[in-house]
Amino acid sequence: MQDIYIKAIAEKASCRSWQVENCIQLFEEGSTIPFISRYRKERTGGLDEVAIAEIRHWSEAYAELDKRKQLILKTIEEADALTPELRSRIENSVDAREVEDLYLPWRPKRRTRATAAKEAGLEPLALLIYEMRCQNPAAEAERFCGGEGQPGNVEAALAGARDIIAEKFSDSAAVRETLRGMMGSRRIVFKATKAGRENPQAQKYRSFFDGSELLSKVAPHRLLAMLRAEDEGFISLHIDQDAQKACNKIYYDFCKERRFPAPAVAEQLRAAIEDAYQRLLEPSVSNELIRSAKEKADIESIKIFGANLRQLLLAAPVGQKRLLAIDPGFRTGCKLVCLDAQGELLHHDVIYPHPPANEKVKAIQTLSSLIARYDVEVIAVGNGTAGRETEEFLKRVPKPEGCRVFSVSEDGASIYSASEVAREEFPQYDVTVRGAVSIGRRLMDPLAELVKIDPKSLGVGQYQHDVDQVLLRETLDNTVESCVNSVGVNLNTASPWLLRYVSGIGSVLAGNIVEYRTQNGPYSSREDLLKVKRLGAKAYEQCAGFLRIPGAANPLDNSAVHPESYHIVDRMAADLGVDSATLVGNAELCSRIEAEKYVEGGFGLPTLNDIIRELAKPGRDPRAEAAEFAFAEDIHSIEDLRPGMELPGIVTNVTAFGAFVDIGIHEQGLIHVSNMGIPRGADPSSAVKLRQQLKVSVISVDTERNRIGLKLLR
Repeated sequence: MQDIYIKAIAEKASCRSWQVENCIQLFEEGSTIPFISRYRKERTGGLDEVAIAEIRHWSEAYAELDKRKQLILKTIEEADALTPELRSRIENSVDAREVEDLYLPWRPKRRTRATAAKEAGLEPLALLIYEMRCQNPAAEAERFCGGEGQPGNVEAALAGARDIIAEKFSDSAAVRETLRGMMGSRRIVFKATKAGRENPQAQKYRSFFDGSELLSKVAPHRLLAMLRAEDEGFISLHIDQDAQKACNKIYYDFCKERRFPAPAVAEQLRAAIEDAYQRLLEPSVSNELIRSAKEKADIESIKIFGANLRQLLLAAPVGQKRLLAIDPGFRTGCKLVCLDAQGELLHHDVIYPHPPANEKVKAIQTLSSLIARYDVEVIAVGNGTAGRETEEFLKRVPKPEGCRVFSVSEDGASIYSASEVAREEFPQYDVTVRGAVSIGRRLMDPLAELVKIDPKSLGVGQYQHDVDQVLLRETLDNTVESCVNSVGVNLNTASPWLLRYVSGIGSVLAGNIVEYRTQNGPYSSREDLLKVKRLGAKAYEQCAGFLRIPGAANPLDNSAVHPESYHIVDRMAADLGVDSATLVGNAELCSRIEAEKYVEGGFGLPTLNDIIRELAKPGRDPRAEAAEFAFAEDIHSIEDLRPGMELPGIVTNVTAFGAFVDIGIHEQGLIHVSNMGIPRGADPSSAVKLRQQLKVSVISVDTERNRIGLKLLR
């Protein structure tokens, strides 16, 4: 990649050029982001996954820009208009917008007024005026009238010439950059349309019916809401700009580089500039600036979505427990499934403890029987319709000592139950059984279960359908991949849907790994992976360190130590007078290792220190332990709320303007960022995390609009 791009990427990723070069080389070698950040720290200078992902994003973007430049240069060259100066400006630019500006005069256009004027032979007249090579445009225009295909009179000829000149101003990179500078500091004006004022559904956008905000200061979530309202036809948007001031600026910037023209020429130029501004420049630049602001808003919203998704995927698991999961319901009943410690379905049933059936006694008998028969250790209850009521009902059901009850988010469970993945896993069961299984499994291991569901269906995004879908998918894929690899995956129990996110594997190899396991039994060592169909040395290098084999003969196979480093561990153990098996997990022995003694080749201190930390606590799960939670017992609906009440709650979504909290009723409350006790302008995620259990106080209750205002207590 060219130096200009490497320097630009380094600036965007806040790192050094050599780090960018090495990352790009590693990408070209087939390395993944998790592998590079974990096992190639010496080559990257210890860059984290975020920086490496940004380098990959921009390296791909600049590769596309370079291809675009070659096409543009070829087009301009074929038009016999490529000067050395223009070539240099295009080749040395790292700004896609600047490149497109430079290309504008030669970019294919639809038929325009300027096109028609050129066909009428008026381009020489336009150039005489534009280049100020005449004193009397009207006299010059007479030569272009009356002939075949020519205008019938002088005014028509001058009008055509102005159309050509207007397009030249519109195609000018300098003019556009000037307008961007002027309009970028202006206000975005929003105004309700007739449909907005008459349609009841538009009332949610009423704060955008009449007003304006500085474009540079509009909060990302507000801008996305404005654009959605505009897209639905409820409001109109434009940037407020002083047209006369803008036209004067264009005129004087143009003239000062030449000379001030004769009055008659000036009149024609000013008229052309005003037309260019009103008809071509203002709409184009205004839309461009709003799009640019949206791009920034997209990035911020996607960043929040990615952070929320990470917290959701890394939520505390209860682990391998015998489990009963309940998908609650009123009329249709509560769907029950019993799962073994590996998440395999053992039994399913339905009970009707709530209205209209009210079969409470029978439901208690069924639950008691299942809890005893399957030695249930944990109960998972979906938090959707009838979830709170089902948790209350479970208090009446006899349970063994230590059997815990958890409320589990149902977001995405219905999507999963109807998906191809669910049909493949449970072809003989209907969607109700599949949904209940998903609820139970996501309590056992949220990461392993949630990777089967499109992240956009998990209820943790903000305007996720309005933002750049390509960038969103890239970010979410990177997030899922990062979470899976940071936790590690049990090679002998992982589903193909989880394995596909392991570094270097993908869907085809994931299927082959499971197929080999099915045919040959559990993997006994990481080296067995090399026997898997189509899994070669490169894929093995990328994935081996992230796969775990509990109980393997070599305990390093159940750690994050990469097989390429096993020989170093053997040396460390030998120097301590023990074997590797004795060293693994012995923190006291590990504390005596001097990392400097083992520096060699590509193994520097960053990697060696990682190895020592891993040896002290091999295969440690970075996730916290799951904790039980109980809502306030006397609060069941919004009518029960009063300002000043202090309630327990669970964070369900974090946005740029605050956090939504489940307090045990059907409506969720909002802790606005101003009620979080954090500095003005601070990120709400610095105060709360997704699925965090906290205490809030009620500050407002709007029963008409079902809105609840909350304040964070702790």
